[in-house]
Amino acid sequence: MHIRIDTHTHSVASGHAYSTIDDLARGARRRGLAGFVLTDHGPGMPGGTHPYHFGNLRIIPRLIHGVRFFSGVEANIMDLAGSVDLADYLLRRLDFVLAGFHDICFEPRSLPDNTTAMIAALANPLIDAISHPGNPQFPVDQRAVVRAAVQYGKALEINNSSFRIRKGSAASCSDLAAICAEEGALVVCGSDAHYWRDVGNVPLALDMIKAAGIPKERVINASEQGFYAFMERRMRERAQTATAD
Repeated sequence: MHIRIDTHTHSVASGHAYSTIDDLARGARRRGLAGFVLTDHGPGMPGGTHPYHFGNLRIIPRLIHGVRFFSGVEANIMDLAGSVDLADYLLRRLDFVLAGFHDICFEPRSLPDNTTAMIAALANPLIDAISHPGNPQFPVDQRAVVRAAVQYGKALEINNSSFRIRKGSAASCSDLAAICAEEGALVVCGSDAHYWRDVGNVPLALDMIKAAGIPKERVINASEQGFYAFMERRMRERAQTATAD
């Protein structure tokens, strides 16, 4: 099993990443990927992006250095209601919407509170997947979260960078992957690249997915067809929520 689309990458616009969009595209091509999603942090992250950044992603060509570009965001979960830091009308314009906890935007809380906030984000019809849900800094009721992901048709990420930068993630993510396999959840495998050489660098995450027995058809970015099918379904579902924002 391999990934074909890296669904979690950051450019210099995130404020603490160090590569341009062109750099990321070259990194994706170097790994033999078909494409990548630009998921710069939402504007709640200090030093990061302005909402205009996401509104103007439509000017980026769909093909860069021979690989497909997808617009996205890693939005920040901000409260127990699962609210995120980007307006609905901008979320609807994007190809892929990640949402996750970052302690500078949402201080780690009790297991019940963290679980409540993550499930609320999964229930948000404009969010497609949860980034690094196995982060032990934010303990959650993993089975409840996985069952919510199945209920809402969302994906849970196994994040390769977590094993390097989030202490204790290996055990937590292994438990999460096993529950995803048992419950039939969709998963997504992301690099969380903040530098172009890490685009598509997901060996530890892939090994964990395989060890858990999650089949390829439930890894949404393990094939181009699978990712397009997921993205198109979710875009239809997001469009159905449209209101006069």
